[in-house]
This record gives sequence, structure tokens and C-alpha cells, in this order.
Amino acid sequence: MSSYTHRLAALRAQLATDTLDGFVVPLTDEHLSEYVGAYAQRLAWLTGFEGSAGTAVVLPQAAAIFTDGRYTIQVREQVSGENWQYVPVPQVSVAGWLAEHASDGARIGYDPWLHTSAWVAEASKALAARGAVLVPVDANPIDRVWAEQPAPSGAKLTPYADALAGRSSADKRAEVAGWLEARGADAVVLSALDSIAWTFNIRGGDVDNTPVALAYAIVHADATADLFVAPDKLTDEVRRHLGNAVRLHERGDFAAALAGFAGKRVVADPAGSVAAIFDALAAGGAKVIAMRDPVLLAKACKNPAEVAGHEAAQLRDAGAMVRFLRWIEAEAPKGSQTELSAAAKLREYREATGKLMDLSFNSISATGAHGAIPHYHVTEESNAPILPGQLYLIDSGGQYLDGTTDITRVVPVGAPTPEMRDRFTRVLRGHIGIATAIFPEGTVGGQLDSFARRPLWEAGLDFSHGTGHGVGAYLAVHEGPQRIAAPNYPGGGPAEPLLAGMLLSNEPGYYKAGEYGIRIENLILTEPREVPGADRAMLGFRTLTFVPIERELIEPALLSPAERAWIDSYHAKVLAKVGPTVEGEDRAWLAAKCAPLD
Repeated sequence: MSSYTHRLAALRAQLATDTLDGFVVPLTDEHLSEYVGAYAQRLAWLTGFEGSAGTAVVLPQAAAIFTDGRYTIQVREQVSGENWQYVPVPQVSVAGWLAEHASDGARIGYDPWLHTSAWVAEASKALAARGAVLVPVDANPIDRVWAEQPAPSGAKLTPYADALAGRSSADKRAEVAGWLEARGADAVVLSALDSIAWTFNIRGGDVDNTPVALAYAIVHADATADLFVAPDKLTDEVRRHLGNAVRLHERGDFAAALAGFAGKRVVADPAGSVAAIFDALAAGGAKVIAMRDPVLLAKACKNPAEVAGHEAAQLRDAGAMVRFLRWIEAEAPKGSQTELSAAAKLREYREATGKLMDLSFNSISATGAHGAIPHYHVTEESNAPILPGQLYLIDSGGQYLDGTTDITRVVPVGAPTPEMRDRFTRVLRGHIGIATAIFPEGTVGGQLDSFARRPLWEAGLDFSHGTGHGVGAYLAVHEGPQRIAAPNYPGGGPAEPLLAGMLLSNEPGYYKAGEYGIRIENLILTEPREVPGADRAMLGFRTLTFVPIERELIEPALLSPAERAWIDSYHAKVLAKVGPTVEGEDRAWLAAKCAPLD
């Protein structure tokens, strides 16, 4: 039997010991993070799935793994169909599947530190229809059978300079305090790791690719705060940075502290805080106000210092990308490079800037059929050679102190086929549709999503992910609440009006299963737009990523005059901005790539 078969058997044995008839395993941590530390990779340990979104359910005689359209191919490559059913979401919900497959009267366990209250209510209702119940566990059963489970990271906290943040922590806490006072509330619980990092102007190293620290915080209406973090993460410099208005506690004391708000009005985010937080507050006699984390919008709308930092980081990153793209164009046709060697070479170019702190996510280095897996993760086992006749897709980014980058480019290895050029050009037209959009204040990203899809729809094609996600300022590469995605696509969700200062990705794509993938991604900044004669405030996007878009994949006959003008103008800006940062053959290559279309 495989190790994953043994692990599934061990979990089932533990569930029997715990008198449970099933257990739900989400891919998250106690902070509902998208990317989690090694200690919280329970889904990957149990199933082998290495995507960034998914859930598993284990019953005595059945087990299922739930993933969305981004992972349709990947989950089948990484998870054994002998042990697991593949279930698509959102077509089928975890709660709905449980209601259909759990036995009458079953006791289904869940970890209340890994689920929202809304999910608990939904699943409980679905199970009640057949007399089954959802049971919170005091200790996660996977942790009991995972013999070599890593310990949480011990990385130190570091202060984040006010000059980079654009505001002091005291100023941010004062804003939160004003928000609380306006709502008659006494305190707010912050559990999202990037909200805590942003509010206190601190960064950490507890999660790969995201500079955050495992912590909880409670901000009070007097602008003081309680920060719960492991003491060995604190240095004298961090203590001085936080100041006397921030009281420090052991991270393990957080749950008990929630019981100390009897009679107080405490805000907690129902979408961003786990059920255990609401349960503890209610048990302690607090009046719980379910409202969105007040830090989210302030963090999403970048201030001038954050914008300037991102522009500097993006320009620096563009130089590394230019060097890499010239290198891969020359080396890939030789057949001597692989997905892993190419990813390593790009990291080498980024590290040569002397400013790289980390990658912003594991690079999606994908050639041929692997490119058709939107969130493909190359491993030693899956590593494929980059060969002539293929399209090579590289989706990657860097974490720099002054900004977080995310970019996708596609390189043809040899001459592309007419179909590849057609599909690439349609994706490019959709990309331009987003980049040039002008829209009234109050518009939500989902209203713009079809701008990116229309050129594909006209040919009976589409892509199964959202068009854009928010991006942090030396924080999470995927940041909410801003997004460009209709509700029926992964990445979609509650409507969120786009606001000036919001940073997003612009990344339409096309994927032909078993053959190739295409995605063109730049980062864009939401800004006010002056429109003559407008009777309302208008917004638009400014592109901040400046790296050439592969001209050999563009079919000019498919472009309108306006689209051709956009591409030529974009490439002129790339050459003007990035040209001075590269030399010699890199500079000559860039000039050729940025010449006007024929």
C-alpha cells in the first residue's frame, strides 16, 4: 500500500477511537489563510494534493476530495482515485455531499479552528435532514496520527518601516478605534495574518512566500491592542516598535482571553474568523457583532508610499524577467532545460537584484500539457523537459520589502501553430479589455469579468478561473476583498466595489487539456479617470507591470486598430522604463521585442 493509503487507514482508526463516523479536512489554518505553514498542511499530508484550495471528507467506507475547476487535472495526477472520489465545486458542496453519503445518525467531526460559523451552520443543517450531527473536536485527529508533523515556525518578527508602510501603526490603530466608536463597539478581533501584519507594521516568516507571523490581535476602542504571539518571536527591536500601547501575550492565551469580554460588544469577521472564536466570545458573555474586518479595505486601498514601493519593486522585477525571458528563448529549443531548472534560473535572476526576500508563491513553471493546469506545481516527480513545439508558461512573483509582484508570460519553443497564435491573441484582447476599462464608481469586479472573456466566447471558448485578484504591499499575493471574477468562477464571491488604490492582477487565459496553456498577467492599479462630460465619478486601471508580451504569439489580423495601438504603446513604455536597467544583449533583445507590430 502507498503511504497515503496507510495515512487514510490511520485516520479512520483514530476516528473510530474518537467515536466519530467521519471528519472534514480543509486546506487552511486557524487564521483561514490561503497559504499555510508546514504544520497546517493536513490535506496534503493525507491525500498528496498540493493545490492551494481544496477540502477532503473521510467516512468509514468512502472518502472524497473537493476541488474547483483550476485543479481538475492536478487533483487526478496527485490523488489516488482508488481511495478518493473527485468532487467538483461549486457544483457540489461539502455539506451537500455529506448529507448524501453520511449514514443515518452519523457523528461527523470537524475542527472549529479551521471552519467558519457559516460553514458549521450549513453542514449541520444538511446533516440534520438525516439525523446526523456535526461534532467539534478538541484535538484534530490528523495531528494525532501525523507522527512527523512539523512544529509551527519559530521565525522572528521584524518591524516594517513607516516609510514603506506610509502610515504608523499608531495611526492605523487610531483609525480602527474610530471605526469601533462609530459602531458602539468595544473591541475587534483580528485573526487574518495579513491584517495583523498591516495593522501593526510587522512582518514575519511563518508562512512560505507570505511575510506574516502566526498571531492574533484584539484592537480596542481606545486604540490600545493586545497581540498574542509566541514570545520567542519577539526581539527588543520589535518590542520598541510596538510600544507600550500594544500589550503582548502568549499566542496560546488567545482563546482564554476571548472569555474576558462579558457584557462587551466585540466585532469579529464571520468570513475571516473561525467558528471557535465566535464560540469562545459567546461563551464568555460577549455581545458578538458579526462584521467584516475593518482593516480589509484600508489595506486594499494602497496609499502613495505603498504605490511608489510597488512601482519600484515591479521595475526591479521586470529587469529580472527580461533577463530570464531572453535566456529561456535561447536555451529552451536545445531541449536541455526542464520546468524545475527554468524556475530555478528565474529565481537566480531575481536574487541577483540583491533585494529579493522570497518568492511571492511557488512559481508555476509549466510546459506543454502542464500549462493547461492553471495552478500546476512542479515537483521532482512531475518535472518535464521543455521541448520544441511546446508553449512554456511561467507564472511567478517576488517578495521585496517595497512590494509584491506577480506576472505570467508564455514563450513558444520553436514556431507556434496557428491555433496557438489565435488563442493567445484572444487572451491578449481580453487582457487589453480589462486594462483599458473605464467604469463608474460602485462597479464591482464581476461586472468587468466578461470584458476579458468576450474574445474567447466569440470562438466558443472560456477559462475556468477568475480574471483578477487583489495583491498586497509586501504581503499576500492573493489579497481580498477586491477581485475581478463573476460568482460562478473560482475566485468569485460577494460583490465588492472597486476603489481607487486597489491593486489587482489582470490575467485571462486559455487552457487546452493535454496540450498547452496560455495566460497573460500584469498587475494594475485602480485610479480616478477624468471623462469629459461624465455625470459621475469614473475609475480606470493603470498597468504597473512592464515586461514584453511575446510578439511571435500575436496574430495581428485579429486585432482592432485600438488594440494594436495599445500593444505598441505598452511596449514603448516597457522599453523606456526597463531598457535603462538592462545592458548588452539583454538590452538589444528587449528593443527587438518592443518594436511596433508589423
